[in-house]
Amino acid sequence: LTFPLLSVTLLVSFGSSMLYGYNLAVVNSPAVHIKAFYNTTWAQRYGHGLAPGPLTLLYSLTVSIFALGGLVGSLLVGMLVDRYGRNGTLSRSTFLVLLAGGFMGFSRQLGSPEMVIIGRSITGLHSGICLSVVPLYLGEIAPKNLRGFLGLVPSIFICLGVFFAQVLGLPELLGKDRFWPLFLSVVVIPASLQLLLLHCFPESPRYLLIERNDVCGATKALRWFLGTPDVQDVIEEMKEEQQSLSSVKMVSVWQLLRDRSVRWQTLSVVVVSAGVQLSGIDAIWFYTNTIFENAGIPVSQIPYTTVGTGAIEVVAGLVGCFTIEKLGRRPLTITGFCAMGICSAGITVSLLLQTTVPWMHYLAVTSVVGIIAGFCVGPAGVPFLMTAELFTQSHRPAAYIVGGSLNWLCNFTVGFIFPFLQMSAGAFCYLVFCGICLLVALYVYLVIPETKNKTFMEISYIFA
Repeated sequence: LTFPLLSVTLLVSFGSSMLYGYNLAVVNSPAVHIKAFYNTTWAQRYGHGLAPGPLTLLYSLTVSIFALGGLVGSLLVGMLVDRYGRNGTLSRSTFLVLLAGGFMGFSRQLGSPEMVIIGRSITGLHSGICLSVVPLYLGEIAPKNLRGFLGLVPSIFICLGVFFAQVLGLPELLGKDRFWPLFLSVVVIPASLQLLLLHCFPESPRYLLIERNDVCGATKALRWFLGTPDVQDVIEEMKEEQQSLSSVKMVSVWQLLRDRSVRWQTLSVVVVSAGVQLSGIDAIWFYTNTIFENAGIPVSQIPYTTVGTGAIEVVAGLVGCFTIEKLGRRPLTITGFCAMGICSAGITVSLLLQTTVPWMHYLAVTSVVGIIAGFCVGPAGVPFLMTAELFTQSHRPAAYIVGGSLNWLCNFTVGFIFPFLQMSAGAFCYLVFCGICLLVALYVYLVIPETKNKTFMEISYIFA
């Protein structure tokens, strides 16, 4: 593990991946203040406030528009990485964060709820791009024995982003009514740092050699990242992959879906990407305070309980990162999904019994912690790491578009529908998440092989 490898991993994780986690959780604590702003603005414009139903709908749109922006961003990934490269795409995408921060930061001053919604959609666009490009970049620059470790570092920063949003949302910091626009726009700081520093690091060597046929540039980049002048073995492995793809152009999404030779790889990406979002983790992040309030936790204690769950989330992410190369991708993913499924059932039990059993709110907290920990140990970063590992260079961008699109579609679905599902099904809505988690764990156990310490060509041979 060289200093350049670690530095670029930390930089893109801090400046891109962390923003995804932050934007997932940032709307949780200021929900009351944002709704009050919407109501006040509506009354000033039309002479009357919003009814509870339309207000819930407008706020659900604010939460879930982030995912629609992410969907658009994921669809642009293939075109962007082909035109600008991995490093170039990440550098250019930071301008989106600066634009979004301006919209959200000045929204109350200008009396415009529309600016909050537009800003949220632009942050989603940025996250949709980066959520695919960061693991793609890291997966291509990492040696095979470090691919799992470096591939899960972004997931730790996603957890850190959630944690920072929970801490900054405390009443003593930015959780007050007058600070919520600043709270939403803090994302410009990490993005600015990435914009300033990322140009110091070279492009992905695999992109330079396989897609641009730039052997000299790829050699220089490899020497920079690996810290050794002897990179001929890696160059030969890349040339072997390039030669095997010499008759194959970069495939489109439609060609990927029709290609029988990668059918199981594609199905695996579809199942795991959709399963991660439909597992209920987004419902936990978006509506943590509501869940704890329904479980009977005193309102004054909820912000601090939420911060505690965020701290455990970061620890779980670190455990996953440092054990993935020892235990492998497959066992961690299966364990994570099983833990999430069992804990989702635990939330249902706690909500059903809270009126008769006084200590049931402790079970609710424990179950939320279990879902978050299970997610961060395995499923958090595995879908994007797996997408990089299961496909060769010609199919990888299209696979990221498929996985990313499903990721965001399911994210939007959960974010938008969950409040209404909760109103109609009550505590039983969490049993849906339980069933999905256990089915995905079963699929991983039966279908997906272990990929640690294997080259991309070796993994391709396993599926063949």
